[in-house]
Amino acid sequence: MKIGLHLILVSLLATGSVLANEQWGYEGKVSPEHWGDLSVDFTTCKIGKHQSPINITQSKKVHHHDLSFHYALTSEEVVNNGHTVQVIIKSDDDYLIYKDNKYYLKQFHFHTPSENLIQGKSFPLEVHFVHADKEGNLLVLAVMAEEGKNNLELAKAWQVVSQQQNHVVAIKDPFDINNFLPEEKSYYHFEGSLTTPPCTEGVNWVVLKHSVEVSKEQVQQFEKLMGHHNNRPVQLINDREVDED
Repeated sequence: MKIGLHLILVSLLATGSVLANEQWGYEGKVSPEHWGDLSVDFTTCKIGKHQSPINITQSKKVHHHDLSFHYALTSEEVVNNGHTVQVIIKSDDDYLIYKDNKYYLKQFHFHTPSENLIQGKSFPLEVHFVHADKEGNLLVLAVMAEEGKNNLELAKAWQVVSQQQNHVVAIKDPFDINNFLPEEKSYYHFEGSLTTPPCTEGVNWVVLKHSVEVSKEQVQQFEKLMGHHNNRPVQLINDREVDED
């Protein structure tokens, strides 16, 4: 599993999208319900038992805090890869620690509407911060966004992202990733998968309970750039338990 996740991570960083040369999408004959049939590499999308996203309806209290954030001001690149807008992190200065393991931030990207649901509630936007430890094991931090005031950090990406697919643009103003996080950082945790093909499992998911704000116009700008919604429907939880701190 570690080798597989390492290869997926390399693909994430090199192409801006997992296996971007394969034809998959969110509409028509390549929409999420067809992913498992599009390629033998995507079979897990259909037969996997620990798939993401999920609807978080029940959780088990763990009564301890195993999560800490260590994000600095960093310069990044942004790309519209046709599936999402992705911000690529160029250093190891940004990381989080979960259960005493250090996961380095590699990229973050956006989905509208949200992929995960909390008590059945969908959000206008969800941000996925993709981390990996030194062995290539993945952890995705999910942050929900409600409609509200303009998000100044998000604006830095929206102002420069190209409408041309796969055109990488440098972001001149450093991000303060801490401003993408809510003040209250309580969370849910579950074992899941990538939410795009090949839907690889063995991914730690940390979903913050509280949301941040983005403006309605910022959500609309993203929707216009994508030309469609880019959320995978929720998957069966099966035998998994969701923990909460």
